[in-house]
Amino acid sequence: MTPPVIGRDALVAQAEAQFLARTGRPATWRWHVPGRIEIFGKHTDYAGGESLLATVPRGFAVVAGPRDDDDLRVIDARHHEEVLISAGDDTPMRGWVNYAAVTVRRLARNFPGIPLGTDIAIASDLPRAAGVSSSSALVVGLATALIRRSGADRRDDWRREITSPEDLAWYLGCVENGLTYKSLAGTAGVGTHGGSQDHTAILACRADHVSHFGFMPVRRLGDSRMSPDWTFVILSSGVHADKAGSVRDRYNRAALGVRALVRIWQAETGSTNPSLAAALASAPDAERRLREALTRIEVPDFSPADLERRLSQVSREVARVPLAARAFADADAVAVGALTRASQADAETLLGNQIPETIALAHLAYAHGAFAASAFGAGFGGSVWALVPTDEAETFATRWRQAYIDTCHPTGIVESFTCRPGPAAGAVE
Repeated sequence: MTPPVIGRDALVAQAEAQFLARTGRPATWRWHVPGRIEIFGKHTDYAGGESLLATVPRGFAVVAGPRDDDDLRVIDARHHEEVLISAGDDTPMRGWVNYAAVTVRRLARNFPGIPLGTDIAIASDLPRAAGVSSSSALVVGLATALIRRSGADRRDDWRREITSPEDLAWYLGCVENGLTYKSLAGTAGVGTHGGSQDHTAILACRADHVSHFGFMPVRRLGDSRMSPDWTFVILSSGVHADKAGSVRDRYNRAALGVRALVRIWQAETGSTNPSLAAALASAPDAERRLREALTRIEVPDFSPADLERRLSQVSREVARVPLAARAFADADAVAVGALTRASQADAETLLGNQIPETIALAHLAYAHGAFAASAFGAGFGGSVWALVPTDEAETFATRWRQAYIDTCHPTGIVESFTCRPGPAAGAVE
């Protein structure tokens, strides 16, 4: 059975009830933090590329209040778990607790002296490790509460470096991946080499629009209103895409391939281009020159063919994003479908982050009436989105889910829901 969407207000009430039960006092602050759909832009954000994004109605309720000490207590209201974390303790942690520890410790390091003692209760109806960015939504939610509690955003050192939601998204991406952000020193992160696509969608997407962003630095490139006649249907494969766990090494290999390409370009040209997308945009013949360099420069752990495929996928996917934004603006279902088929095919043959289940889900979506369908997120499991006429969404979801179960016999939980692009994270009154 597919667990129901609980709804924002019910999630907040659930989190508030556990906060009161565990702390003996009502919460002071409340937020809803959504998950996201990566429509186009597979593994392009950490390459400095572009993405087309939207949020979903599911997400985290985050309620919080100050503590008198410097500890962070996080209460998972739905799974009845609780953890106490000290910002000054570097003890390694695992699972979702590691995301909480990395977040509070990075803020303590980057903004010394801020008061971080906070009780936080969370409740989520996002499926875990299903590609809808539950881990990054958790980071955004916890960081939002800690920033509110500490007043970090009122400090001069914050205001010098973080001046917009896009800046904050880039910073929180660096919190997660451990990289230095401007003058704010990095840490170990959670162990993955991702970018800031998820955080950007969660903090900056617009309701009823698909939002176009560029990365490194994060910048808004435009928003296209999605036709009211179109609806997303999300269906999880039942195979966890746990990029900080079982699939971390494969996920990181995709990112390390991009870093290798940048190093080759810099060695070949003497350039300081900070990203692969910047390198490719630096000259009309840049891609040809980089491909030629691959035949001469050896890279440990990557064959020239490996890097050729990675380069092709980034180059093609980045080129598709503005075309897709225009197709959404024009409500051109044929163009969206053609671009989506090409994106999915490249994920299967060039990026290599697909599994039989997600490939089957995409093909079955077309067979049952979708005009576009694609896997999204980290890959190696996770979910597929499909676009269908709004008045057919519920019946399509039922047919698609049953066809997948009959074809692939998944052993994990297969969740589905329909949605339109939702709002960014925000306070709940």
